[in-house]
Amino acid sequence: MVTVEFTKNLARHVECPSKRVAGATVAEALDAYFAEIPAVKAYVLDEQGAVRHHVVVFVDGAMVPRKQALSEPLSEGSVVSVMQALSGG
Repeated sequence: MVTVEFTKNLARHVECPSKRVAGATVAEALDAYFAEIPAVKAYVLDEQGAVRHHVVVFVDGAMVPRKQALSEPLSEGSVVSVMQALSGG
């Protein structure tokens, strides 16, 4: 099992409690999470199923490049943290 968690700024828009789910990759873990709480999916993935431009994924505290985020492998006990990226200057 892995833990999927979201930052509080996303929780302002949709209920997204931390959950323990099964998954060998970030995509599998998020799919399991979205199966339980489907409203979160539109905030994280775009219409093509890719990570949205202003969303960043961390695995065990390390940022994963957006293009490889969904295929990133997970270990037992991994923590997937999803947050909105900051932009601007």
